Amino acid sequence: MKKKIDAQLVGIATLAILLTLISVSAIFYDLFRNQVYEDLKTAAQLFQNLVSNQMDEEDLNGLIPEKLRITLIREDGEVEYDSRVLKDDLENHLEREEVQEALSRKEGYANRRSHTLDRDSFYYAIRLQDGSVLRVSRETENLLGIFYSAIPVIIFLALILFLLCMIFAYFLTRKLVAPIEKLAGNLDSYGQIETYEELRPFMNTIYKQHEDILKSARIRQDFTANVSHELKTPLTAISGYAQLMENGMAGTEDIRRFSHEINRNATRLLTLINDIIRLSELDSMETTLCMEPLDLAQIAQSCVENLRVNAAGHSVSIQFQGESALIQGEKDMLEELLYNLCDNAIRYNNEGGSVLVSVKKETERVVLTVQDTGIGIPEEHQERIFERFYRVDKSRSKLTGGTGLGLAIVKHIVACLNARIELWSEAGRGTRIQIFFPLAEAAR
Repeated sequence: MKKKIDAQLVGIATLAILLTLISVSAIFYDLFRNQVYEDLKTAAQLFQNLVSNQMDEEDLNGLIPEKLRITLIREDGEVEYDSRVLKDDLENHLEREEVQEALSRKEGYANRRSHTLDRDSFYYAIRLQDGSVLRVSRETENLLGIFYSAIPVIIFLALILFLLCMIFAYFLTRKLVAPIEKLAGNLDSYGQIETYEELRPFMNTIYKQHEDILKSARIRQDFTANVSHELKTPLTAISGYAQLMENGMAGTEDIRRFSHEINRNATRLLTLINDIIRLSELDSMETTLCMEPLDLAQIAQSCVENLRVNAAGHSVSIQFQGESALIQGEKDMLEELLYNLCDNAIRYNNEGGSVLVSVKKETERVVLTVQDTGIGIPEEHQERIFERFYRVDKSRSKLTGGTGLGLAIVKHIVACLNARIELWSEAGRGTRIQIFFPLAEAAR
């Protein structure tokens, strides 16, 4: 990154140097040209009196500076006198730009390449009282010539400036990236690193990403440890019962009991694996969502009907109430979400308890509520209840066959469906979970 910043700074500086040199050359040339015209005008006014007094040509030639050229042109364009060239060798000057301007406006200016002298010349012409035109000119170099003559100086200055730019770019780049390098090597001391205000948001983002990475790493590490533990428990039980049966250490009644335990642990193992796979799918977002308008009340009522036998087995009643309400969702996800919520409400309920599932349509949203009269969740556990493998009552969870992943799956599905979840619970009084879905466009 340093080399790239250095190269960009040097490149910008080089371009700035070149543009500055060219601009300065053009400005100075323009000032030079204006000064030349002023000098020519002054000289013309001086020689105007000499010419008007019909001074002798030899005397006039002796007064003309070497760099100036004086030309006297009659009203018809014929040259009457020239200080550099014999008048007979000169063509008619009537069509010359400065002569035309002088005849019509009393004075004229021009800058062109002289074919006679093969030099670039500046011309100033003034009309005399007798109608003739006095022209004063001076040969000089054009902008390109001045630029070419200054090339050695320009190259020298450019090299000096280029070297200075490289030195400044080197120190500026290192000063620019110094806080980032310090942050990279001392992320734990983030608050103590001095930096400039413009870089602070960037450093905040880096630090936040670092914290997120560490958090994700801890979650993965905890998840791996929890998965290993959760898988080990039923596998150990299955292996133990199978060894007892294999070694002939189980009687007829024991075989039936051992077979039941093996089947129960195998079922729990399969459920756990399925939940882990499902969470992995939701994490990677590999699942393609087929979002469509769905009647949440219809899906909820169907789920309640399917779980009545399961609820009766736990001595719990389950009921549905509500009205038709369309939301934008994915049917399989909604069924899975409702099943996990209702299954949890049944598992962690009291004998003779109840579960109420309701759907209510509001102005801009639809509210799904699953409320039970179960054991409830103590306040200190409520913030972590949606974490993977987190259980409030671990012994009861394993006894009822819970994997500890149901609410984690619910949280992921809620996020996928752009919904929001709220939890209310009190130990010994029950739990209420509400999910707020945006109302489908078709229902607005």
